[in-house]
Amino acid sequence: MHSKVVIIGSGPAGLTAALYAARANLEPLVVRGLQPGGLIATTAEVENYPGFVEGIGGFELADNMEKQAARFGAQFKDTLITSIDASARPFVLHTDSGEQLTADTIIVSTGASPRKLGVPGEEQLANRGVSYCATCDGFFFRGKRVVVVGGGNSALDEGLFLTRYVDELVIVHRRDTLRADPILQERAFANPKVRFVWDSTVEAILGDEKVTGVRLRNLRTGETSELAVDGVFPYIGHIPNTGIFKGLLELDEGGYILTDGRQRTNVPGIFAAGDVVDHIYRQAITAAGEGCKAAMEATWYLAEQEHAARKQPAPEAVSSPALGQW
Repeated sequence: MHSKVVIIGSGPAGLTAALYAARANLEPLVVRGLQPGGLIATTAEVENYPGFVEGIGGFELADNMEKQAARFGAQFKDTLITSIDASARPFVLHTDSGEQLTADTIIVSTGASPRKLGVPGEEQLANRGVSYCATCDGFFFRGKRVVVVGGGNSALDEGLFLTRYVDELVIVHRRDTLRADPILQERAFANPKVRFVWDSTVEAILGDEKVTGVRLRNLRTGETSELAVDGVFPYIGHIPNTGIFKGLLELDEGGYILTDGRQRTNVPGIFAAGDVVDHIYRQAITAAGEGCKAAMEATWYLAEQEHAARKQPAPEAVSSPALGQW
């Protein structure tokens, strides 16, 4: 299956790239990956994306973006890319199903995954009280007490969403001040269901068949304590999904793809956009902007390649043999 543009990832960056590439009549193929819609699709409410006065659900926003791109001819495929051969053109992309895709250009928008706490009990109790998606699992904690770990926008935004269901929300933060936007801080401090445990980290998640509590360590005093809870939601940052690009694309020390400011990677014809590149702003709107730039750059790259091919001298004409000379 050959495409002029293959977009790996379907968050705001990938879907915006798909829209622009489709409107350029490039019929892009979007490989959705493990998280269709990207992390934005797991966000309860997006209030800072331009054009939505009352806000919009993250899943609805991603769904609308996909439908808009499909309207102009973007195609979508549910599979995973496991490796890329960039030694020749077109590029060859290998999938987890054994299928091979080929592409003249690639736009990488694989995003980032939630960073785990890395403490005892986390892996064993995943989906048994440990969750990384409040929107997905908040309903299951109706009337319960849960812990959110972190102090940034994600921690407070998802934590406030959880207060729709839980009786008590405990936010554990390793510092004594938050990094979240002021408006989120105001809402959290004003919410009677929310309380904070400052200068502390989660040292272990407790429970056998399900979460029953957490062990906390105070970073100032070194003292440990146990807190009975029914759920744990870590929001302590993200790790870029760049595993398959190691050795192919240049990465920084954090594993993010390096680009030249125009979304171009070190491999001509491969572009990158969104949270797989950006570890500073990490907003849907900035990811969409980078997706737009990546698609435009891919369009210009293809046009240059086609122009160069047309300028190549035509092969010498070969005279047809006379009748009877075969």
